[in-house]
Amino acid sequence: MKTAEISRERMYDIIRSPVVTEKSTQGSEHNQVTFRVSGDATKPEIKAAVEGLFEVKVEKVNTLNQEGKRKRFRGLPGRRAGYKKAMVTLAEGQSIDIMTGI
Repeated sequence: MKTAEISRERMYDIIRSPVVTEKSTQGSEHNQVTFRVSGDATKPEIKAAVEGLFEVKVEKVNTLNQEGKRKRFRGLPGRRAGYKKAMVTLAEGQSIDIMTGI
């Protein structure tokens, strides 16, 4: 797969934030890091953004569109916003420490 050429600003637009949950932490045992990404980002763009921002080698990218939950607020039905999530598998020996600065 050819790596997409994207600007530094677009990289910061694509990668929104890391996802820190029990399941994403278990993925770190398999050299995976999970990010919340822009809804219009493609897999090659996500790969290029992670490699450009964190200076690591990415093996593969899996994405999913997380649908928003239906919730009630003050008795009225509502819906949380949905988002796109990317599980990035890093090459052997590579790592990203997303907990720095916390």
